[in-house]
Amino acid sequence: MAETYELNPASRITVGTIGQPGQRTFFLQGAEGLDVISLVIEKEQAQALAVALDQLLDELENRYDLPPARAETISGTDLVLETPSEALFRVGQLGLGYDETTDQVMVAAQELLPEDEPLEPRIVRMWGTRAQMAALSRHAIDVVKGGRPICSLCGKPIDPEGHFCPRSNGHAHD
Repeated sequence: MAETYELNPASRITVGTIGQPGQRTFFLQGAEGLDVISLVIEKEQAQALAVALDQLLDELENRYDLPPARAETISGTDLVLETPSEALFRVGQLGLGYDETTDQVMVAAQELLPEDEPLEPRIVRMWGTRAQMAALSRHAIDVVKGGRPICSLCGKPIDPEGHFCPRSNGHAHD
């Protein structure tokens, strides 16, 4: 049986980074009271989580005739990453769920394990309000955009020293 951690309800759910652009480590972090769980995620996972949350929230509003989730009700301090002493694990998969009876959205994170690992991956479930998830989505997009600028031709990050773009036909581009 896989080890499962539940933050229900999470008092805080956020995405943040440690390090300089190009060298950043992304974290998904949740708290319930004094319990804080930090998970390492990829930049692309943070971006995909934000998009998926927006889509789910729109779908829930339409399906259940709910008022829009208001991210503005969440304080900016609730989205500040606490410096993790150590991540519980690196995330391999993220999933979303919804409990109609409590009107809560769940972010589920499953541990990334090597293919030959005989153990079952650990799972963390973070439950929060629709407003928390709307704020998480907006914040995650801001965190992702806070990195290196993206080349408009090839879509690759531009380093501070410049960028050789394969689509520029050998011409310098930065």
